[in-house]
Amino acid sequence: MAERRVLRMGDPDLLRVAEPVGTLGTPELESLVVDLWDTMAARGGIGLAATQIGVPLRVVVLGMEHSPRYPEAPPIPRTVLVNPVIEPLAQTTVDGWEGCLSVPGMRGLVPRWHHIRYRGVDPHGHPIDREVEGFHARVVQHECDHLDGILYPMRMRDLSRFGFEEELALAGRSATPG
Repeated sequence: MAERRVLRMGDPDLLRVAEPVGTLGTPELESLVVDLWDTMAARGGIGLAATQIGVPLRVVVLGMEHSPRYPEAPPIPRTVLVNPVIEPLAQTTVDGWEGCLSVPGMRGLVPRWHHIRYRGVDPHGHPIDREVEGFHARVVQHECDHLDGILYPMRMRDLSRFGFEEELALAGRSATPG
């Protein structure tokens, strides 16, 4: 349908908690999903939450075959996740570099659960129930955080590991997934 404007850190709408989607299979929901995919593709992202385009609904899209932003990352299946729920399957966390379309040009080292189960439905109400780990788990957690008004810098433990991508590269600090 259309590429939408991505809200950037500082916009108060990014801090709002999204509402659950009540009615599935609607033309409005389908249009939102198409706009999310179009916007994500135009920006070279691997995930996008509805809240990032100013729609306060619990909908995320994610997936990629290969990403220049995360060259070492394994593929993630294209997924539309409505009303997601995340359950950590172990309390182990792993630090990894993250970027965000709402925090353009920057990266930070963020702790995330390594192994999770996520559930929800697709836009037509078909259940999604997956157990994942590593980078896939990181992406799901990152996108679902947006639905609760959380941006990745809010999860960081050490702001000395937060900076512009170019500066991190010049300083010899890794900016790839860890």
